[in-house]
Amino acid sequence: MLARDQGRESWDLWGPYLPERQWGTVREDYSANGDAWTYFPHDHARSRAYRWGEDGLLGICDSDCRLCFSVAFWNGKDPILKERPFGLSNPEGNHGEDIKDYFYHLDNTPTHSFMRGLYKYPQAEFPYHQLREANAGRSKLEPEYELVDTGIFNEGRYFDIVIEYAKFSPTDIAVRIIATNRGPEAAPLTILPTLWFRNTWSWGEEGVATPEMHLTPDGSIRATPWGLPVHQLYGDKPDEVLFTENETNNQRLFNAPNATQYVKDAFHEYIVNGKTDAVNPANSGTKSAMVFRRTVEPGQSTVVNLRLTEHPQPAPFSPEFDALFKLREDESTEFYKTLAPGASDEDLRIQKSALAGLLWCKKFYFFPVLLWLEGDPTMPKPPAERWKLPNAFWKEMHAHDVISMPDCWEYPYFCAWDLMFQSVAFSLIDSETAKKQNLLLRGERYTSPSSQMPAYEWALSDANPPIGGWASWRIYSIERGMKGSGDRVYLKRAFNKLLMGYSWWANRVDQTGDNVFEGGFLGLDNIGVFDRRYPLPDGSRIEQSDGTAWMATFSLNMLNIALELAREDPVYEDIADKFLNDFIYLAASVNARGTHGFSLWDDEDGFYYDVLRRPDGSVEYLRTRSIAGLTPLFAVESFGSEVADLFPLMRKRIEYFQKHRPHLLDELHHIGKEIDGRRLVSLVPPERLRRICERLFDENEFLSPHGIRALSRYYLDHPYTFTEGSETETLSYSPADSPVGMFGGNSNWRGPVWIPMNYLLIEALQKFGFYFGDTFKVEFPTGSGNEMNLWDISLELQKRLVSIFQEDENGRRAFNGDVELFQNDPHWKDLLIFNEYFNGDTGAGVGASHQTGWTALIAKMIRQIHTFQAD
Repeated sequence: MLARDQGRESWDLWGPYLPERQWGTVREDYSANGDAWTYFPHDHARSRAYRWGEDGLLGICDSDCRLCFSVAFWNGKDPILKERPFGLSNPEGNHGEDIKDYFYHLDNTPTHSFMRGLYKYPQAEFPYHQLREANAGRSKLEPEYELVDTGIFNEGRYFDIVIEYAKFSPTDIAVRIIATNRGPEAAPLTILPTLWFRNTWSWGEEGVATPEMHLTPDGSIRATPWGLPVHQLYGDKPDEVLFTENETNNQRLFNAPNATQYVKDAFHEYIVNGKTDAVNPANSGTKSAMVFRRTVEPGQSTVVNLRLTEHPQPAPFSPEFDALFKLREDESTEFYKTLAPGASDEDLRIQKSALAGLLWCKKFYFFPVLLWLEGDPTMPKPPAERWKLPNAFWKEMHAHDVISMPDCWEYPYFCAWDLMFQSVAFSLIDSETAKKQNLLLRGERYTSPSSQMPAYEWALSDANPPIGGWASWRIYSIERGMKGSGDRVYLKRAFNKLLMGYSWWANRVDQTGDNVFEGGFLGLDNIGVFDRRYPLPDGSRIEQSDGTAWMATFSLNMLNIALELAREDPVYEDIADKFLNDFIYLAASVNARGTHGFSLWDDEDGFYYDVLRRPDGSVEYLRTRSIAGLTPLFAVESFGSEVADLFPLMRKRIEYFQKHRPHLLDELHHIGKEIDGRRLVSLVPPERLRRICERLFDENEFLSPHGIRALSRYYLDHPYTFTEGSETETLSYSPADSPVGMFGGNSNWRGPVWIPMNYLLIEALQKFGFYFGDTFKVEFPTGSGNEMNLWDISLELQKRLVSIFQEDENGRRAFNGDVELFQNDPHWKDLLIFNEYFNGDTGAGVGASHQTGWTALIAKMIRQIHTFQAD
């Protein structure tokens, strides 16, 4: 990593940057109405050239996706090659888009010097039609119909296919494919390691030439990409080598003439349908594959070795080839062991798997919005209606980077607030990547002229929770804790960029100027009884408890950073004073009945609620106890005596409010009070914190065996119904899949456990615990008679969250749910996936299944559990 970070060796040139899904994305959609799923469906993926990227299965590419490598398979029965993972599109799934194939991220290092993935390939014909039909017939109240439900893995009739990459050097990569037959009978398997160029030449751009690859006399494939040296792919005794062009098969898709004789899906036609004239006999093109035809006996394995390198190799598979894999694997093992000294092998495996998934989900992302809107010279002119789509506002955005994705298949694009959590997770293993990812979306190629940061490609203008300040501070603090000093240059850069985002929030989101923020989307999808993005038909608006709390948290994060920078540069003291001033106004607007005539705190229930504000000025609480009402807890900082003594501005600012704005401190008497030299700045006063904790740690409300639920379980037996004008909506507790179609129906905040929100909550409890110590204890769980301080409770919550992935006393893992194959079969039971969210009652994984974006935060929890133990 040091050689990479110092610019001496480009160990990050090659990595797992090849996306798992490019079809069905907004950037490949040129329709008039923005229907990306229909415009570019899975059925087109094998035959149609992508405009802005590529995809494959556990593949790699260079950081600009110029040259791509992945592996395709054929079991002798499928109607098409298995080139990419299969899943349902959003309209096809009863809970939105849904991956159906099973693949696992087993190992990866920050420099991608060693990578290992596993794919489970059925030996029977893949049930594409059955999966579509069965899910189409299910309602949103029913679970998804999965590949395992078809019985296709019965009797072990599948291949375990392990794909490993080990780097001799940054530009010399050894590849090993190991396919093991888990079934009772010998089975055929065709393996096609594939090398191809991303298509940049078909769109009419000036100065873009078509690259070329061809077969050499020694049997290797020689590729000459643009912007890279010549590369060669060596294979250990392939049966044959095929070539075609990475060009659209217009004849198949559109009944139109092809631009070239040889097209993208030629290998499907050649291998599956036996069309020998589909491939180029001249052994040249822009896409190639080596073919290895094997029959694998039961319980046996077959191995394919390859080497992709800049440097000609007279003996590419010498003894050093085998030794390299062991060397790189040992290095990876030793690296991860240092992260949680004293942790059990079980916890180390969970931690390593989570971080491997985080690293595997770094993907190439290219979306130049203006070029996308204008279209290409050689293509039909895009419909004029596209300029009226919301994303047209973002014509200045020019994304062209390797970005940490929330999920490599279901969400193969950046998501603003996901990326902040992901950057914090990266800080545990790779602080430079953490900083780069954290700053990326606030760069000049992404932010709008108004300084808004884009949300995600389906709706770039959505407002996500402003957690960039929190993430920047945590990355700085974690590096300082691990290395002894923090990167102040990074912190200054982050602070300067955050200032612009802070101004956007303050000027654009607080629409009424009363410090109560509506916010809109705010990432919590269907958390409200009404869709919080829009006013109600009668003009009523929702004043959000979490909207204002997020802004208060933002101001405290900025205060923290400014105080740290002021240690060496006093000029930051003034801006720190500004953020403390803003925080007090925000905290007062949440807690007190100000000029707006209402408080977001309901003293009767002891909880923070959204408030419905009607056009006539009347207001009413929307009494649903959810994570939105817990968000005010996040707005807390506890300062040690060294900070408090160094910067007297806190005392002066509070004295100012006491003298000139005393009404604002009616509910904020705790701010700045000292306990053993520590001072607290928090949105939630101690007496309200105690009342919230009663519900928070109640197992009949928020506390589950596996963390904090997003909605109180109270609403399971007591659904909440609210009528406003002609609108009547009901909200009930749903621990798993979404019961409603809001936000595409593939995300649910009405009961499940979400790792990122739990993480923020745990950090908040630790800050309160640092301040109060043993002077503040509550029952955990509520009603148990067992009193604990908040720091110890935070550790207990982390243990509950980690238990989602641990074996219980019966050898079962909660995230695997009730799938007996996953729980009991020795070839499945220890494989870990990190879902988007988890069943609020059972801990079973739900939603996207490779969400080792923010769910990778579990690795940080494991480290903390084994660093600090409750007394």
